[in-house]
Amino acid sequence: MNGAADLGGMMGFGPVVPEPEDERFHADWERRALALTLAAARPGRWNIDQSRHARETLHPAVYLTSSYYAIWVQGLERLLVSSGLVSAEEIAQRRALGPGEPARVLTAAEVPAVLATGTRADRPEHRPAAFAVGEPVRTVVRNPTGHTRLPRYARGKAGVVERVHGVHVLPDAHAHGLGEQPEWLYTVRFDGRELWGADAAADLTVTIDAWESYLEPGTREGSPSSA
Repeated sequence: MNGAADLGGMMGFGPVVPEPEDERFHADWERRALALTLAAARPGRWNIDQSRHARETLHPAVYLTSSYYAIWVQGLERLLVSSGLVSAEEIAQRRALGPGEPARVLTAAEVPAVLATGTRADRPEHRPAAFAVGEPVRTVVRNPTGHTRLPRYARGKAGVVERVHGVHVLPDAHAHGLGEQPEWLYTVRFDGRELWGADAAADLTVTIDAWESYLEPGTREGSPSSA
């Protein structure tokens, strides 16, 4: 969706300030926010793509004025209510108003194994890939109201397949309870000037992971069809 979470290429938000790779949290409550998100997902009431969509559908005024883990907490509240694990009134009052529904959450002792294992999104190949490494492609232009992993700044742009990852769950469907609908997944490399225009640095390249339905055949530079 074209929401507040899709800010790539937008101006007026200040510079991107890199942080040390080993700096994960800025306050203790952020650690608890991550822990709660992991623990609450254990009953299986939602998947990772639904979790992402819950965060990206926050009101823009809320999303843009909230820190990273504050967004996670507010997205989790939405998921808890929509799944029936808690009520909106309980969220508002910050306390349980009834016995609740039994649900097994993740315990502290289980966390290391769960994090180490992760959740696999790759699936068996069901047909040959449509594109190969080195092949030119162009991303489709669409403005979905639902979840997508194709950023707005990269739509309708020409790139080259850099890597073929195999078949993976399609987030666009998975986020909305429409099944996994697995597709081939590719890393596509774009020239910076293709994305940002002539003002982009000449040596800039950008790669994104794109599902097959995001792509269509491109044309090779210098070929008659690219004129």
